[in-house]
Amino acid sequence: MDWREFAEQMALLARRLLAQESAQETLDEIVQAAVELIEGCEASGILALRKGRAVTLATTADMVVESDRLQGELGEGPCFDAARRANEDRLFRIADLTQPQPDWSRYAPAARELGVGSMMGFLLYTHDDDFGALNLYSSRPGAFTPDSETAGWLLASHAAVALAGARTVDQLEHALETRHAIGEAMGILRERHRLSEDDAFAVLRRISQHHNVKLRDVAQNIRSGARKQS
Repeated sequence: MDWREFAEQMALLARRLLAQESAQETLDEIVQAAVELIEGCEASGILALRKGRAVTLATTADMVVESDRLQGELGEGPCFDAARRANEDRLFRIADLTQPQPDWSRYAPAARELGVGSMMGFLLYTHDDDFGALNLYSSRPGAFTPDSETAGWLLASHAAVALAGARTVDQLEHALETRHAIGEAMGILRERHRLSEDDAFAVLRRISQHHNVKLRDVAQNIRSGARKQS
């Protein structure tokens, strides 16, 4: 791995994270950067626990959402454990998920069915705050190397500092509410127009860009319209 080039990319990322205008945009930038910068990473997500419930704060793929949902329902899994044990191990790396995983005997077979071959995750934390876990996925066993682990740890450290500067507890709750509103609006569009999840999100984004309105506000308008019609 060319660490000089990686350092330059991390410097650019630090500026990109600071330039984001909202907590959700910062979260989305972090997961996208993981796919772009970490060798072996095909998909990424940030999982947090709120009142014992697993919540996906940001993701680059539907598979990550499904993985998080499974871990929350089963109460087990590496990402779930990483987010829950904030004061213990701050990273995990599973080289080959096709092999038996005694700690996650129910989650591992389900993850294999989703196409997960290997995983790696890092707590997003500072001295005062815990923001959840940044989790990386690959379809290939053995995709993550010790260099990937080092690079991921550096990315997670940058990300945690950026999040600490970007949000308060109220902002975090607002980000969760925004994601819920967008998810509900997507559900409405999917039901009405028989769209896929990706197509429903694309419709929301096009409306947002065309009218220069925040995605959250578009989602809230769709929700309000649906309630008036019901």
